[in-house]
Amino acid sequence: MRKPVMAGNWKMYKTAAESASYFEKFALFVANASHAEVVVCVPFVNLPAAVMATRWTAIEIGAQDVFWLKEGAYTGEVSAPMLAAVGCRWVIIGHSERRQYFGETDETVLKKTVAALEAGLTPIVCVGERLEEREARATEAVLHAQCANGIAGLEPEQLARIVIAYEPVWAIGTGKTATPEIAADAHRFLRAQIGDRFGVDAAAACRILYGGSVKPDNIADLMAQPEIDGVLVGGASLDPASFAAIVNF
Repeated sequence: MRKPVMAGNWKMYKTAAESASYFEKFALFVANASHAEVVVCVPFVNLPAAVMATRWTAIEIGAQDVFWLKEGAYTGEVSAPMLAAVGCRWVIIGHSERRQYFGETDETVLKKTVAALEAGLTPIVCVGERLEEREARATEAVLHAQCANGIAGLEPEQLARIVIAYEPVWAIGTGKTATPEIAADAHRFLRAQIGDRFGVDAAAACRILYGGSVKPDNIADLMAQPEIDGVLVGGASLDPASFAAIVNF
């Protein structure tokens, strides 16, 4: 049985003070949410405040990126051991915005994933196609390449410790949402790719989240799909009541 993961991604929003205020409300709203793992991924500078604000709750805190080396002359980067040291437990890797704006590749995704695992973090590894790729009917080719060049480079015991997020880029921040059926088809394809590389048992155990304009009014339909093991929520996670409604679907 795959336990759902309900993860929020604040992107570049909120200060440390706003983070503390958010969790004061959100923690009450999700106090009984034992059906899922609840994760909120905040900007680096908010990590200490978020960890402190959730220390007596079941809410876990994640970062939105990580560097693949432990230390060195890499101005502006943050390592996995640094994240773990402040109480971070999860990290998003390979988000489409990192790929689009900051040159993230499948190869760097793999390196970051391995680094996160070595530090005891749980990576949420993102894959997904752009609008022009979907219109060209290249979704499966894109997902195959992202798996082959990234996730497939992991060892079986490493795969067992990651979460995958399918995020169709055309549905992120656009108001467009893949239908539950479209999302489930992509998840099935991804699970087959994992099965080809790691075996059917590993594929059956791997949790695959959906990300892309998830809201309180579409979460029930998405989660009704057996292939969908949770969600990675952007804009709707910025409001504690909205994200709680998603968590408590």
